[in-house]
Amino acid sequence: MPITADLLAIMPFPDIDPIAFSIGPLAIHWYGLAYVAGILLGWAYARRLAANESLWPGNVSPISRTQLDDFIVWAALGVVLGGRLGYIFFYDLPAVLRSPVRALEIWNGGMSFHGGLTGTTIAMILFARRNAIPIWSLFDIVATVVPFGLFFGRIANFINGELWGRLTDVPWAVVFPTGGPFARHPSQLYEAGLEGIVLLLVLAALVYGMRALKSPGFITGVFVCGYALSRIFVEFFREPDAQLGYLLGTNWLTMGMVLSSPMILLGLWAMLRASRQAALQL
Repeated sequence: MPITADLLAIMPFPDIDPIAFSIGPLAIHWYGLAYVAGILLGWAYARRLAANESLWPGNVSPISRTQLDDFIVWAALGVVLGGRLGYIFFYDLPAVLRSPVRALEIWNGGMSFHGGLTGTTIAMILFARRNAIPIWSLFDIVATVVPFGLFFGRIANFINGELWGRLTDVPWAVVFPTGGPFARHPSQLYEAGLEGIVLLLVLAALVYGMRALKSPGFITGVFVCGYALSRIFVEFFREPDAQLGYLLGTNWLTMGMVLSSPMILLGLWAMLRASRQAALQL
């Protein structure tokens, strides 16, 4: 899109300090609080799901509240380590190879959802095997609550003025402090709405309205497919990472699209598998 006068400041960026509050020399950032809020709300929701045995196959919950409490540490490690490593390998590997200490500089780029998903998946597999928990049911309960983290994470991205969108002249465009004097899509809010609110409501409707948890793996498939479709859609409005830009000589293909596309097939496969398993048990 050409840069014209129409793309000049439409709405100023809200004056929100990235630091929520300080305790002496310790600064607490909204981004860190977003992770805490997402994990705690997800944990509380997961405990309610686990306690409602009527939602599960055979009306027996596959996981206890105590096990869920233990799993929080595993999940947090999976999200943080996987998210950081994913960002390094998918988005910033050349820079890290030139300066390995950059791997520890989380303010240079931050986290990758796809890396965090991979890390959490590994944590779930190991935890399920160690505690004799049906793996697909653990996948389902985690998938149901992940939108909490996605919502708060994207809101934090907006507050930080990072991961902003492409140039636009829509009435709700925002001028970000680090995005030049031009109005851009608030793509972080688009993602918060789709990946967070919409996906959370869809999954809740399936869990409580259709008792989808009784078909292990179906909720996981819906989440994976739903996230991928939401992310690919928003990528058309989101500015690609500066160090990568658009891929394959295009002006539209981004790394986010490339990483999300296989998730659609994976999600469809998981839903089909769950449906077939449920049919065999009838």
